[in-house]
Amino acid sequence: MLGSMSWQRTLYIMVFAQLTSSVGFSIMFPFLPRYVAFLGSSTGLSLELLAALVFSAQALTMTIASPIWGAVSDRVGRKPMVERAAYSGAVTLALMAFVPNAEALVLLRALQGFLTGTVSAGNALVAASAPRERVGYAMGLLQLGLGSGVAIGPFIGGLLSDAFGYRTAFLVTAALLALSGLLVTFGVRETFVRPPKKARSGVLRGWGRILRAPQVGTLYSLSFLNWLGRNMLTPILPLFIATLPLAAGGANTTIGLIVGVAAATGTVSAIYLGRLGDRLGHRWILILCASAAALLYLPQSLVTQVWQLLVLQALTGVAVGGMTPAIAALLARYTEPGAEGVVYGLDNAIVSASRTVAPLLGAAVVELVRVGGPRLGWGLSFDDAYRSIFVVTSGFFLLAALLALVRLPLAKPQQPVRARE
Repeated sequence: MLGSMSWQRTLYIMVFAQLTSSVGFSIMFPFLPRYVAFLGSSTGLSLELLAALVFSAQALTMTIASPIWGAVSDRVGRKPMVERAAYSGAVTLALMAFVPNAEALVLLRALQGFLTGTVSAGNALVAASAPRERVGYAMGLLQLGLGSGVAIGPFIGGLLSDAFGYRTAFLVTAALLALSGLLVTFGVRETFVRPPKKARSGVLRGWGRILRAPQVGTLYSLSFLNWLGRNMLTPILPLFIATLPLAAGGANTTIGLIVGVAAATGTVSAIYLGRLGDRLGHRWILILCASAAALLYLPQSLVTQVWQLLVLQALTGVAVGGMTPAIAALLARYTEPGAEGVVYGLDNAIVSASRTVAPLLGAAVVELVRVGGPRLGWGLSFDDAYRSIFVVTSGFFLLAALLALVRLPLAKPQQPVRARE
C-alpha cells in the first residue's frame, strides 16, 4: 500500500500517465478499420470481418490475461504492472507500423491484448492508494486523464493519417506509450508490502471470493453491458461516417473529430459525476446515465449530416462518461481493501470480453439487416444496415438502466462488504 500522504501525488502522476497512454492508443483507434482496408487481406476475408477481428482479437486475449495480471499485481505490486503494460504496448504498436497485411495486424493486436492493460493496472494502483470515501473522486479524476487522451488522440490520429499515412500514426503511438511508462517509473513511489504467505489464497480462490461478494456480479454485468453498447459501434462508426455528406476528402479527420468530441464531453462528465456520486450515491448516477444514453443513441440512426451526428455523440459522451467511474467506485465499496488488483483485473476481463463480442455482434447485425432485410420485404437500403447499430446499442443501455434499478440496493454502503468464504 501507499502512504496516506502520497495518494494524491500518485493520483496526479497516474492522471498524466493515463493521458499520455490514452492519447497514444486512441491515435490509431478510429482509423483501424480503414487501415485494414489499406493493408488488404492475404486470405480473401471480407473487410467487415477483418475490421471486427482487429478489435475482437485484442479484446479476447485481454479477457484471458487481465485477471491473471491482476492477481500478480496483488502479490508483486501495482506499479510494475503499469510499467509492463506501457512498455509492452510501445513495442507491439511500433511493430504494427510494418505489418504487410491485415491478418498480421490481427495477430499483433492479439499479442497487444495479452501484454497490455494500462487502464486496469492504473485503476488498481489508484484504488489501492486512495481512501475509500474518495474513490469516486479519484476514479473520476483518473477518467479525466483517460478521457482527455481519447478526446485528443483521435483528432491527432486523423490529421497524422491524412497527412503522413497510417504507419506514422503507429510510430507516434509507440513513442507516447513509452513516455507513459517513463512517467510511472520515475514519478510513482509505491511502498508495497507483500502479503504474508498464510494470508494469500490461490488465484482461483481469490477470484471466487470476489465474485461471491454481494452486488459484485451485478456490477460486472453492468460493466459488460456498458462496454458492449459502446463497442458495437467501433468497427461500424468510421464506415458509417464516411457515407455521410462532407465526410469525404478528410474522412479520417472527421472520424477523429467525432470520436474525440464524444470523449471530451465524457471526460468532463466523469470527473463531475464521480464527485457527485461520492455525495449522493453512485447507484442513481449509474441509472440516470444509462437511461440518457439509451435515449440519445436512438436519434443517431436518423442523422443525415455529419454535424447532427457530432452533436448527438457529444451528448451521448456526457451520459456514458458517468457510468465508468460509478461502476469503479461501487466495486471499491463492495470489496475488501488489498484485493484491488483482482477486482479491477476481473473488471478489465469483463470489459475485454464485451469488447470481444461487441465488434463481431455489430458486424453480424449489419450483415443480418443487409442480407435479411430485403428478403423479408423491409425495403431497407445499404445505409440502413449501418443505422440499425444505433438502435441495438440503445437497447443495451436501456437494459443496463433497468438492471441497476432492480438489482442494486437503495442504500449506499459505508464500509466494504466482506464476502462469505
